[in-house]
Amino acid sequence: MGNFFISKGEKVSYKNTESIILRIVDLDTVMIEEVHTNIIRTVKIYELHPYHDFSPEAPEYEIKTLSEDKWRIAQKRYDIIEPILREKKKRKLIMEASVRNSISVPTIYRWIKKYNETGLVSSLLGLEKSGGRGKSRLSERVNRIINEVINDVYLNSSKKSINKVIRIIHQKCTDNDLKKPHPNTIRLRINNLSEELKLKKRYGAKEAKYKFEPHKGHFPGADYPLSIVQIDHTVVDIFLVDEQNRNPYKRPHITVAIDVFSRMVLGFYLSFETPGAHGTGLCIAHSILPKDLWLKKIGVEEEWPCWGVMNTIHVDNAKEFRGEMLKKACFNYGINIEFRPPATPHWGGHVERLLGTFSKEIHDLPGTTFSDIKKRKNYNSKQKASFTLKEFEKWLTIYITKIYHNKIHSSINMSPIQKFKEGVFGSEDQIGRGLPKKIVNEDRLKLDFMPFYERSIQEYGVVIDHIFYYDEVLRKYVHSKDGKEKRKFLFRRDPRDISLIYFYDPELKDYFEVPYRNTSLPPMSIWEYRDVVRVMKRNKIELNEDKIFESYRELEALEQTVVRETKERRKKVRQKPESNFIEDANNGEGNLNSEDIKPFEDSDEIFNV
Repeated sequence: MGNFFISKGEKVSYKNTESIILRIVDLDTVMIEEVHTNIIRTVKIYELHPYHDFSPEAPEYEIKTLSEDKWRIAQKRYDIIEPILREKKKRKLIMEASVRNSISVPTIYRWIKKYNETGLVSSLLGLEKSGGRGKSRLSERVNRIINEVINDVYLNSSKKSINKVIRIIHQKCTDNDLKKPHPNTIRLRINNLSEELKLKKRYGAKEAKYKFEPHKGHFPGADYPLSIVQIDHTVVDIFLVDEQNRNPYKRPHITVAIDVFSRMVLGFYLSFETPGAHGTGLCIAHSILPKDLWLKKIGVEEEWPCWGVMNTIHVDNAKEFRGEMLKKACFNYGINIEFRPPATPHWGGHVERLLGTFSKEIHDLPGTTFSDIKKRKNYNSKQKASFTLKEFEKWLTIYITKIYHNKIHSSINMSPIQKFKEGVFGSEDQIGRGLPKKIVNEDRLKLDFMPFYERSIQEYGVVIDHIFYYDEVLRKYVHSKDGKEKRKFLFRRDPRDISLIYFYDPELKDYFEVPYRNTSLPPMSIWEYRDVVRVMKRNKIELNEDKIFESYRELEALEQTVVRETKERRKKVRQKPESNFIEDANNGEGNLNSEDIKPFEDSDEIFNV
């Protein structure tokens, strides 16, 4: 997986060009200098990728495939290093942890380094000791040369490459008639250096503080951005229309995450599904990832500079928040889940007030159901429904980014965006936390929080919800067995588009897309699929792939026919001659003049339904 820091002096890759961050311009913008051309650019953070001289890869485990024994090992190792991660002065704590747990100091350093690189608890499984006892040791003179070159050449603001360091060390050894150490020995020595030491040596203690600001405890207070995030969901007070024919459909559900420190909305997930662990997971993923490309995709031109892994998530005790895989996925990214204590109704007040704010604005939209039945009166919410799910998602995004984030919030006496920036960059009263780590493999993070399925692989592929999926990547696992039983493999699927599933290859330790076996079938969301199945069950129709998609097309055709006939009928009503209309109103006597006819105050409610 991997992640990397966005801070002054960090080496990064911009369009495959080695660069160094010169300055943090804003929450989503930095100034960089290309190393080989000295060209200075101002770029968006989402365009940056990590730059590595040498980084031995640890296995990237899919947590669902880990045995309970391996999961316990990873948890135990994380429990050992977690208190150390929260402190600036680590050496004493590492020594104490070494004695207390009978684990060598270098091993603990390696665990800390790997966790800082990946941000994943599961990555600690790839750091078991590889041996080394009984091998020859380096001479004191060679050791001295290695340490001096690392300190003078590597640990300075120019940040020379590891290969450059190796060449200098080898040259010095040759000049002194000493045996050259193996390059991997030097690489290992450098890789065991703490990130805090590197930054402090190159750019001073002040810059190191931004990166290694200590947390305020295991369940910290909301002392800085992303320290505590509240998540909740509700059904939205509005009827939406379907994407195809814009017929009234149903009310959506929203899951939303709010940063308690700043009141910034970190992310949300909108769907027609009943809230569950999958909706919560996709909301968390949306909150962690940068939103620049997503904003462009939905057509919103505004900044939403919230990204990064949060420390603690506060949720209520609903069963959808207690799913085992959701808890493991959060723990794997170092996220604490804290449940609402009994008899504390105001414990989740921030996110509940946010949902209330959304509701007030939504009550002005066509199709609103209101929250008070008295306000609803004779208002026909379904007939007034106008927004599709995608359009409402765009409306909500515009409201969040352009209005809510920029309005003065009464409890913090400033706008959420201003408070968030203050928490990141600091103020006169407190030091900022600095920008969070940026996730490298964003697609993998999305998958880690998606719903999963376990299926055996047959010659026709796999079947999920009566739908067949196949790709050549599955071929080598056809009819695989685990002992006498059929071997089951892990698949994930995005509820918004079930035309693709994602297969986790246990040998390659990566995901691959697997489409419908019949690629001519149309894409479909899980709620559209369930609507079709509901109709088929009600009519006692046998469930199979052909019947499901045949029914789907038939329902679409019926909707189009109904919409066309309705439009034609309304058109005829509107085109009816005015004189006839007046006569009808007077039982054919024709005694009223056109001047006596006043326009309906709400004529659009009669005709424009």
